[in-house]
Amino acid sequence: MYKIVFTLSLLTTFSYAQEKKDTIKQLKEVIVEGLHENKYKKESSETVAKMPLKDIENPQVYNSIPANLLKEQVVTNFNDALKNATGVARLWESTGRNGDGAEYYSMRGFSVQPTMTNGLPSLTNTTIDPINIDNIEVIKGPSGTLFGSSVISYGGLINVVTKKPYQNFGGEISYNNGTYGSNRVTADINLPVNDKMAVRVNSAYTNEESFQDAGFSNAFFIAPSVKYEVNDKLTFLVNTEFYKNTSARQSMIFLSRFSPLSFDSMELFDRNYKNSFTSNDLTMENSSFNMQMQALYKLSNNWTSQTVLSKSSTRTNGYYHYLWDSANGDEFTRFISKANGTFYTTDIQQNFIGDFKIGNLRNRMVVGVDYYNSRLINGGSGWVANGVVSLVNGTDTGILTQAGTDALLTGNFAGNTEATQEIMSVYVSDVLNITNKLSVMASLRLDYFDGKASQWDAEETKGQVALSPKFGAVYQIIENKVSVFGNYMNGFQNVAPRTVADLDGSNPRIKEFDPEQANQYEFGLKTSLYKDIISASLSYYDIRVKDRIITDPNNINNAIQGGEVESKGVELSIVASPIKGLNIITGISHNKAEVTKETPGEGYLGLRPEEAGPETLVNFWANYTVTEGQLKGFGIGFGGNYASEYKTLNRANTGTFELPAYTILNSVLSYDDAKFNVSLKLNNMLNEKYYSGWSTVTPQQLRSLIAGITYKF
Repeated sequence: MYKIVFTLSLLTTFSYAQEKKDTIKQLKEVIVEGLHENKYKKESSETVAKMPLKDIENPQVYNSIPANLLKEQVVTNFNDALKNATGVARLWESTGRNGDGAEYYSMRGFSVQPTMTNGLPSLTNTTIDPINIDNIEVIKGPSGTLFGSSVISYGGLINVVTKKPYQNFGGEISYNNGTYGSNRVTADINLPVNDKMAVRVNSAYTNEESFQDAGFSNAFFIAPSVKYEVNDKLTFLVNTEFYKNTSARQSMIFLSRFSPLSFDSMELFDRNYKNSFTSNDLTMENSSFNMQMQALYKLSNNWTSQTVLSKSSTRTNGYYHYLWDSANGDEFTRFISKANGTFYTTDIQQNFIGDFKIGNLRNRMVVGVDYYNSRLINGGSGWVANGVVSLVNGTDTGILTQAGTDALLTGNFAGNTEATQEIMSVYVSDVLNITNKLSVMASLRLDYFDGKASQWDAEETKGQVALSPKFGAVYQIIENKVSVFGNYMNGFQNVAPRTVADLDGSNPRIKEFDPEQANQYEFGLKTSLYKDIISASLSYYDIRVKDRIITDPNNINNAIQGGEVESKGVELSIVASPIKGLNIITGISHNKAEVTKETPGEGYLGLRPEEAGPETLVNFWANYTVTEGQLKGFGIGFGGNYASEYKTLNRANTGTFELPAYTILNSVLSYDDAKFNVSLKLNNMLNEKYYSGWSTVTPQQLRSLIAGITYKF
C-alpha cells in the first residue's frame, strides 16, 4: 500500500498525456498487487434482519460460515461446520428422538438447536447434511421479535442458507474416503432450462462407522430446487430437501440428577472411551422432508412482496436408549424404548419489504404476518430396564439383539399422544438513516399462542399473548468501514398451565402464566477495512431472563413466576486476508452465566446452568493457497478449537462433575485448479480424548483421516 501511495504522489509532475498513461498503469498495479479476495468475508444478509442489510450497519451480531470454507476444511457433518462460529459448542449429538432429536449446542449461555432454513422454521429430528449449504448464519442473542418463540433460543439461533439455482450450466462431483469406514459421494449440478428457469440438485450419500466398538450411520440426502423468473417483477423459488438416515448410536450416559454424585474423576470414563454400550442391531431410522415455496413480486421501485409457504415433516422409528447413573460409583442402568412418531410443521409468511425516503430520511422496513402450526404424534413403546453396565470392569448384562429387545418390549405400549401448536404473529421493523452514518432500528412483534408449549406438557395453553420489542443503533465512525453499535433485544417462551393446589392439597385447579421473557443489552464495534480484507466484531452482552416457573416458597403445591438467570460475556470475531492467498477466520468468547433467583433449596442459586456450556471458547482456521508460479493451486490449512472446563452437572443438592478442557487441532493439504480439487484432511491430529455433555458424558471422535477428490464442470 505504501508503494501505491508514493507512486500516485509522483503523477503530478508529468504531462496530462503521460499522467493518464501512468494512472492506468498504476490502477493495474493496485488491482494486481494491492487487492485480493477475502474468501470468508460476510456478505449482506437478507434473513438476519428480514431485509437486505450490510453487517456493518446491522446492530445485531452474527457469524457467517460460507460454503467455500466448508469445502476447504473437507467438512462432512454439521458439527464440524459450526466449529467455525464464535462461542458455539455442541452439548448433545443427535438422538433421533421425535420432536427434539437434532443436535444441541450452547450459545451465550443457553442451549440451541438448528431450527431455521432461509429464515423460516425448518425443524429436524436428526443432523443436517452440509452439501446443500451456501452459508450458515449464527445469529446471536434473543431474537423473538422477528422470529417468534418456537424456533429461537435466548442465546441465539442457527439459520441455514441453502444453495440456489443460477443461469449457467455447472457443478461438481466429489468422493471422500476416510478412517472408520467413511465413504461419501456428493453431487452439485445446476441446469438452466431456459433464460427464465434453472434447476439445481444437491445430493449426498454417506456411510460411516464409529470410532467405538459399535455404531454406524448410513444416510442419503437429495435437495432439488427451482428458480423461475416469470418477468422483471415476479420470481418463484422452490427449495426441497429429502433425507433418510439409518444409524446405531452410542448410548447417552447420564449422571444422576437426583442423588449425590458418586464420581469425582474422568478415569473410569477414559477407560471406557471406546465402549459404545450398544450394538449395530439396535438401529434408529430417521427421515425428513422440507419444502419452501417463495413468490417475490416487485410492487414498485421501493416495495417488494415476499409470500412464503414452508412445510416440513420428520419421522422417527427405532430404538432409543440411555444409561442412567445408579449413584454407586460404578454402575449404570440401561433404559430402552422403541420410538415411533412423526412431527409436522407449517409456516406461512407474508412480508412487505420497503426501501424509501420520508423527506431526506431513508427507511428500510419490513412488515409481516406469520402463521405457524406444528403437530407432534408419538405412538411408541414405554421404557423398560435392559441390563446394567459396569464402568469398573466393562461388563454389560443387557440384551443388545433386536429380537431380545423386542421380547423385552412386548406388550409395553406408551399409548398415542399428540401435541399441537398454533401461533399467529404480526411484526414490523424499520431501519431509519438519520444521517449517512447514523441509523436506528425499531421493531415490534405481537404473538398469539394456542397449544402445548412442549410435548412434555400436560395442559394446553389458550390465548397466550406476547409483545416483543427490539431497538438498535449504529454509528459509522468511518462510513462502511468502522461502526459502533448497541441493541436491546427481546426473546420469549410460552409457558404451559400447571395444576396447583392449596398448602394442604385442597382446591386443585389449573393455573395460567405469562410468557417467560429474556432481555439483552449489547454494545460493540464492527469493522470492514481495506476492501473487506479485515472484518471484525467485538461486543459485550448482558442477557437477563425473568418470569421462570419456580415453586412457591410458601406453598409447595403452588407454582409462581419468579426465577431469574443472567448470562453476560464478551465475543471477538475476525475474518481476514492479510496477504494474497491467506485467509483466516477466528474468534474467542468468554461467558459468565448463573441462576440469580430461585426457590430456596432447589440447588441452582449462584451456579452456572448446565446448558451454558464451557465458559471460554476459541476457534481458529487459516488456509494459504499459492496463487502463482509452478506451485499455483497448492494449499495448506491449519486450525482447531479450544474449550475450557465444563460443568456438565452442577447442582448444590447433588454435586458438580466437570469435563476437562481440550484443544483439538486439524490440518489439510490440497491442490485446486479449474477442473479438479484433491485434498487430505487430518482431524484431531493429537488423538486427544475429549467429551461433550449436558448432564451427560459423551466421548468424541478420535484422530481421523479423510482423502477427497472433486471434479468440476
